[in-house]
Amino acid sequence: MIQDAVRLPINGTEQFVSIRSEKDYAPLLLYLHGGPGDAALPLVLKYNRELEKHFIVAVWEQRGAGKSYYPFAEDEPVTIDTYLQDMRCLIRYLLDRFGQSGVYLVGHSWGTVLGLKFIQKHPEYVHTYIGCGQVVNMRKSCRIAYEYAWENANRKERSRLERVDCTYTGENWYRQLLYVTGLVVKYKGSLYGQSSYAKLFSPFLFAKGYTIPDYIRRQKGSAQSVKRLWQELMEVDFEKITVYDVPLIFVEGRHDYHVSSALVQDYYKKICSSKQLVWFERSCHFPQWSESAKFHQVMFDALS
Repeated sequence: MIQDAVRLPINGTEQFVSIRSEKDYAPLLLYLHGGPGDAALPLVLKYNRELEKHFIVAVWEQRGAGKSYYPFAEDEPVTIDTYLQDMRCLIRYLLDRFGQSGVYLVGHSWGTVLGLKFIQKHPEYVHTYIGCGQVVNMRKSCRIAYEYAWENANRKERSRLERVDCTYTGENWYRQLLYVTGLVVKYKGSLYGQSSYAKLFSPFLFAKGYTIPDYIRRQKGSAQSVKRLWQELMEVDFEKITVYDVPLIFVEGRHDYHVSSALVQDYYKKICSSKQLVWFERSCHFPQWSESAKFHQVMFDALS
């Protein structure tokens, strides 16, 4: 049995990684949380503990997020490529420590950007890539989220939406982004059957080993990461990349308007390499938690 909580020097900063398994030897799984900065360890521990029966599960709280929080310096380079460098360092550590040749890489939302970009650069480190709430084209996805908010909004909300630029490049982009996202959540396009994230917040308050100060750091880390990375994230577009050297599994909530699953369906048809698309009919943006048993089966099947 493995139950480690470690702080590692990764690419110049100390970062937190949880490593757990019911076995001393099992395939490695690395979980990439969303956001940017949306550390998720208590949620993985609550909803995905079953994975520890078949994998060594490494949950990385990314630089500046959650238990890896520190305030970014104004002149500090924090880009998507920075996180890809972090990933390479972490994966090499895991492979060396456990004597393995590759990992099963699970990305959620922002983590799917890191995941697809990483397997383009370093396919040799990854057995299979699993994308949950996959980002395909961020500008298009933001437009679809805005349109969903508009379709469901009341008159007062529409009045405010009329002043939103959903390219999120204007002076008030951060507040506008939070407002549109809040409406997508309110009208049940993000967490299936729920009009708030209360169900996802409570595990942070009761998780063993995750303190109230950790939760506060998580909130600070989320805000600073979004502010630092969002403009670069808006330029992400995978639509012209149709061949990968790693098998792909897309795990998609049928009702996801937070990061459009319709775009994933269109993109999936264009991919010319090993691929699988699994629909979760009672999920939006969080299929790994809304339908955890089905997600676990997808993961176990990936081993066969």
